[in-house]
Amino acid sequence: MTHDNDAVNSANAGADVDWDARAADFDEEPDHGLRDPQVRRAWAARLRGWLPGRAGDVLDLGCGTGSLSLLASEQGHRVTGVDRSPAMVALAREKLAGRDAVFLVGDAAAPPVGERRFDAVLVRHVLWALPDPGRALRHWTGLLRPGGRLVLVEGVWGTVEPVGIGAERLTGLLAPIAARVRMERLSDDPLLWGREVTDERYAVVAVSGASGQQGGEVAAAGQ
Repeated sequence: MTHDNDAVNSANAGADVDWDARAADFDEEPDHGLRDPQVRRAWAARLRGWLPGRAGDVLDLGCGTGSLSLLASEQGHRVTGVDRSPAMVALAREKLAGRDAVFLVGDAAAPPVGERRFDAVLVRHVLWALPDPGRALRHWTGLLRPGGRLVLVEGVWGTVEPVGIGAERLTGLLAPIAARVRMERLSDDPLLWGREVTDERYAVVAVSGASGQQGGEVAAAGQ
């Protein structure tokens, strides 16, 4: 299933999309390539607030061409990116050549990272397309170190036949498996998308519990 290009990431977005064929022009979307300095700064600022303040290990699932991976690397993090498309992965490797970053071809729902654990798992516009979002969230949370962060950028797109995953549903899925869950609205920030948007776009940051602690508070940004 395809719709607004901003809403579709290259990993797990449907078998009808040839992401290898779309890799060459993927970065033409403002929030994909982050070529506009204002858009790039807007995403960098948000990412700085979502990721840990200290340098850590970040897993970018459905990384596409690596634009968010590059921002995370520039902020001092060690990045592992996973995408189903070999062409996307090749572009990500070029984009982050010489940096402390590794890119793997694989399924975002079950990334090929073995027993590695991360300080943050970053996933943009992937969860909505998975057949079992709850299962993916549990698996991703299990990839975090105690106190690690699951950073999800999601939304609902379209009016006639809307697709996506709403913030209320997502925070509900996370509440039993995370110590803290914070939701941040993104629809009202046109700099992130390169234009005004009217659909639902948001980010959720879920913090894993220490020593197995799970189930905690859900709050909107600023609370």
